[in-house]
Amino acid sequence: MPGLLRGVARTAVISGTATAVSNRVSRRQAGRWAQQDQERQHAQQQAAPAPPEPQQQPTAQQPVADDITSKIDQLKELADLKARGVLSEEEFEAQKRQVLG
Repeated sequence: MPGLLRGVARTAVISGTATAVSNRVSRRQAGRWAQQDQERQHAQQQAAPAPPEPQQQPTAQQPVADDITSKIDQLKELADLKARGVLSEEEFEAQKRQVLG
């Protein structure tokens, strides 16, 4: 009976060690993948297109409602670019002032 217990205990220790090592390797690999994802996102943000140029001032033919809707759309797009980190706070404020005139 002691030989059987020793064999079972040895198997349990080996199994526990293998599980711990496997978990550590998995965590390390997940960390590497997360770092690669962050690097890819950072590279994509650096290569993102410049913010859109503001539209021309409305002419007498354009209704005022279309102008307001256009400005709101531009502000939403600028806010989205700022939220994604493409625009800094200063760039966002400068663009916002330009859109609002």
